[in-house]
Amino acid sequence: MNFRKFIPPIVGVVLIVVAWRSYGWMGVGLVVTGIVTWMLLHFTRMMKVLQRASNRPVGFVDSAVMLNAKLKPGVNLLHVMAMTKAIGEQLSEKETNPEIYRWTDGSASSVTCTFDKGKLVKWELSRPETPAP
Repeated sequence: MNFRKFIPPIVGVVLIVVAWRSYGWMGVGLVVTGIVTWMLLHFTRMMKVLQRASNRPVGFVDSAVMLNAKLKPGVNLLHVMAMTKAIGEQLSEKETNPEIYRWTDGSASSVTCTFDKGKLVKWELSRPETPAP
């Protein structure tokens, strides 16, 4: 079980309790305002990434080689979508783990990314064969 998803709510509750004990209702109001602002910032970022991705073809990236150079293990799918400005072409079955997505550029080079539990585990750059002169 992934316990990391329980950390933000627990931290929020602890902050609210500490604010209540220290400053009363003013402290609770300040902490709740900060938490709501933080949530709205993350929601706005997610919506902007998805809005940009909706204006581009599925699985398209400007340069697969540059994407390959920028990728790091452990980043999430939303971060990769923000880099490519496009939704990846899903190669794996829906609702299965690991998820496999591919982004292809205009020269038929592609980057295939494998995400395990939403985090990038590995990726592979594929370039088309060039005929010998």
